[in-house]
Amino acid sequence: MKFSSRHERKLWLLASLVVLAIVVSLFINRELISFFEDQNIQAIIFVLVMVLIGIALMINAIRTKPTIPEIALWLGIAAVYIMLFLRLGLAERSHLMEYSILAMLVHRALIERRNNGRRITNPAFVAFGISFGIGLLDECIQLFLPHRVFDWYDIVFNGIVVAGALLLLVVFQWIRKRKTSGN
Repeated sequence: MKFSSRHERKLWLLASLVVLAIVVSLFINRELISFFEDQNIQAIIFVLVMVLIGIALMINAIRTKPTIPEIALWLGIAAVYIMLFLRLGLAERSHLMEYSILAMLVHRALIERRNNGRRITNPAFVAFGISFGIGLLDECIQLFLPHRVFDWYDIVFNGIVVAGALLLLVVFQWIRKRKTSGN
């Protein structure tokens, strides 16, 4: 694929690294999995992830100067994600992070491509197809791994996560457009 800009290339590279992390996680052995099932380890990882997300949000806020409605929306989303993290198991938590980030990176790469004159009719739908397809492939690979189990629930969950992340991006784009157009 010929990239439309260096920024698009960087976004696709980051998305590829997320896919690589997803694939590598399929081959983690049982000892490491049981290590991560320890409640204390999970608590440390949870706090670390929340701190990293908080830093990313602060950097984004400094760069984009969000409006009060955007800040309120971010806080609401953060609350929902925190509650989800508390309710979900380890596998679902990792799917939530992996596929949210993947969908956002793919969407941003497609937006960048469209902004540079390439024809992308609906970046959110294309990003959904690409991200969901990767999730489907991830699950199908597990059919052939002895220590993994194919699960339709995971496919549906990945689809919901991807759709939710993309919906949030579209809502934020809509808010940003209203802000810049003065409505």
